[in-house]
Amino acid sequence: MIVNTKKRIPNATMKRLPLYYRYFKQAEEAATDRVSSREISEALDIDSATIRRDFSYFGELGRKGYGYNVKSLLNFFMEHIQGTDKKNIVLVGVGNLGSALLNYKFNNLSDKMNVVAGLDSNEELIGRKINDVVVHHESELEDIIKKEKVEVAILTLPVSASQEMAERLVDAGVKGILNFTPTRLDLDKNIYVHNIDLGVELQALFFYMKNL
Repeated sequence: MIVNTKKRIPNATMKRLPLYYRYFKQAEEAATDRVSSREISEALDIDSATIRRDFSYFGELGRKGYGYNVKSLLNFFMEHIQGTDKKNIVLVGVGNLGSALLNYKFNNLSDKMNVVAGLDSNEELIGRKINDVVVHHESELEDIIKKEKVEVAILTLPVSASQEMAERLVDAGVKGILNFTPTRLDLDKNIYVHNIDLGVELQALFFYMKNL
């Protein structure tokens, strides 16, 4: 397998990579040895040409007439896309959304991530355990990030508190933030922020439904 990961990868391709990883993981669990771009296309509802183009950014991952070796591709995604180390994560803001996220079963990512703590300022939540994750007071943020070597934070705070908390997370050593608030965070360009605005996503859904 010839791999070239030095090309600039489009954002649209990057967003599809977790879907490919999950597909190959499920194929491995089903004892499937190899798959074609057509089979991937039918399973994920992604055009075959798009799949081949996405994979081309990383070199020769498959062979014409043979398809893609499931084990090889799964190992590739684990090593070059997700990395081999497990990321420690904190969730900041244990309200309704934050609690729901802590209760979510990240089964497909259990070997890649570990939520080490929830953080909140609500005294009634401090000390509670949600899905085996203990909620700490936000005053402990810096100590927890340092002790647990946390690199990633999930932010589910009110808009008014998001920017200040994001800056605090970065100062404490966090390298990436999954932002569930409508706020567009103004941070150093070396900090990666992935925004998930549920309002925007719903509007997009309504638009696609209307234009089917």
